[in-house]
Amino acid sequence: MSEPMSYARYLALDELLSAQRPLSDCHDELLFIVIHQNKELWLKEIIHEVTLARALVASGDLEPAYKALARVSRIQMIMTLSWDVLATMTPADYLSFRDKLGPSSGFQSHQFRTVEYLLGLKDAQFLRFHAPGSAAHAQLAQALGEPSLYDAALAELARSGLDLPASVLGRDVTEPYQPSEAVEAAWLAVYREPERYWALYQLAEKLVDLDDALLTWRHKHMLTVERIIGGRPGTGGTEGSGYLARTLQRRCFPELWSLRTKL
Repeated sequence: MSEPMSYARYLALDELLSAQRPLSDCHDELLFIVIHQNKELWLKEIIHEVTLARALVASGDLEPAYKALARVSRIQMIMTLSWDVLATMTPADYLSFRDKLGPSSGFQSHQFRTVEYLLGLKDAQFLRFHAPGSAAHAQLAQALGEPSLYDAALAELARSGLDLPASVLGRDVTEPYQPSEAVEAAWLAVYREPERYWALYQLAEKLVDLDDALLTWRHKHMLTVERIIGGRPGTGGTEGSGYLARTLQRRCFPELWSLRTKL
């Protein structure tokens, strides 16, 4: 007879709690590992929710998608707050074990790049951080080759009778999305008549919530890096805070920002 289900068995706590393996005897290394493993778990859930939301939007079932997107926004808030916990680590604390990280880098987080791809920030260069044939490479390649959540939203705009050019609807989805005046005009129509396009209006605001939260997370990431290592290069030879500062200019849904000036 099998053992009755327990809390520890259901959550696989033996495996989960044995996954933190510091490489030094420095006190703060455990915090560094826990914070980043926690982020990866939340990224897994975000991928789960955005994938569902994209499928719902693609099928024209917008209202159920709102719940998944709202959940992602809440997760993003928690992830942003976690930088405050990491910021309790002083420069000396971090430098005491930093050499143990070797060439590893957040650039190698395939789940974070998968989230970016799902939201429409496509950049094939990040595939090079993962070995062809690996599970990480396969997940990223799949997300790169599929329409993003924003692609699904634009297709729904067209199905709702708003005029979008074929160059947008039939674009190469592996390439970075380029802002379009026609797309901005379509979203402007939605925002000028929210009662007529209420479902699309609500969808647009949920998308802005995601973009806003991602930018807030990036900003807090940059500040935390500056607080702990200043302008030093990141691990793995990455540029560090300079690169993070440039990412603050990126928008997943650019027309949903630009249209506000024209309302």
